[in-house]
Amino acid sequence: MPLQFNPVKLFAGTGSKALAHKIAASYGKPLGNVTLSRFSDGEFQPSYDETVRGCDAFLIQSTCQPNDNLMELLLMIDAAKRASAHYITAIVPYYGYSRQDRKDKPRVAIGAKLVANLLQAAGISRIMTMDLHAAQIQAFFDVPVDHLDASVIFVPYIKSLGLSDLIIASPDMGGSYRARTFAKFFNAEVVICDKRRKRANEIESMSIIGDVTGMDVVLIDDIIDTAGTLSKAAGLIMEKGAKSVRAVCTHPVLSGKAYETIENSMLTELIVTDTIPLKRESEKIRVLSTAELFAKAIANVNEHGSISDLFKV
Repeated sequence: MPLQFNPVKLFAGTGSKALAHKIAASYGKPLGNVTLSRFSDGEFQPSYDETVRGCDAFLIQSTCQPNDNLMELLLMIDAAKRASAHYITAIVPYYGYSRQDRKDKPRVAIGAKLVANLLQAAGISRIMTMDLHAAQIQAFFDVPVDHLDASVIFVPYIKSLGLSDLIIASPDMGGSYRARTFAKFFNAEVVICDKRRKRANEIESMSIIGDVTGMDVVLIDDIIDTAGTLSKAAGLIMEKGAKSVRAVCTHPVLSGKAYETIENSMLTELIVTDTIPLKRESEKIRVLSTAELFAKAIANVNEHGSISDLFKV
């Protein structure tokens, strides 16, 4: 018996409109219409302006600046479920609260698990995301998780730069596995920036493990928030005799004075994706789009194809 493909409908939350339009254009289907009504006290209510009955509904919303965007996504999921959508996939390019993936001190929440519970309770059939802060977050879900890898976007760009003396760097010990995985694509060595924090977003000291003299250094991380770590790492790397230093970060959270920090840093370039929209442009920031990758993943899910094929660089 031939496979049955349900009609696909794509919808965007307000936090990811620009990316959703690109995904829809790459997929070859216009975005569906959603109206977001707001009450005077700030409460809001999304509603679909077209039928989703029997459809495979793909709801695109990053949970950056997470509270409103997350709540909007939960309400969109609930509305689609109550409107008899056949299959509901939450496309969450940036998964907010992913940094709270374990109890690293007493009496704290595990936010990443709580968000997973909320999404499942709302009614998702599947979640699609990119470069989780910790890959183990996939285990917080009891529905299929498509964890896309941004290296398939970054690696071709880095290769196009033609850096002759390339070396990969991790801005901290925790990112060493990510940096080593990335380095395999270039057969490159890895150096590590060993940092000690006073508290969140505040660095006490940093040192470099490895030799960067005369090298073109590329720092690898999943999230750039205040840019303090990467800026300090870039300055230290140049002090140690590097030829140039760039940073590759999937999710440009860029809070506080991050833009000023980047522009005043020793970074030649910061390369990010569009999982989170930039608040403003910067000459030092280059944005690579994830739209085509997400569009291919949507097609493969709907047509029962392989997702692992999308991980090939």
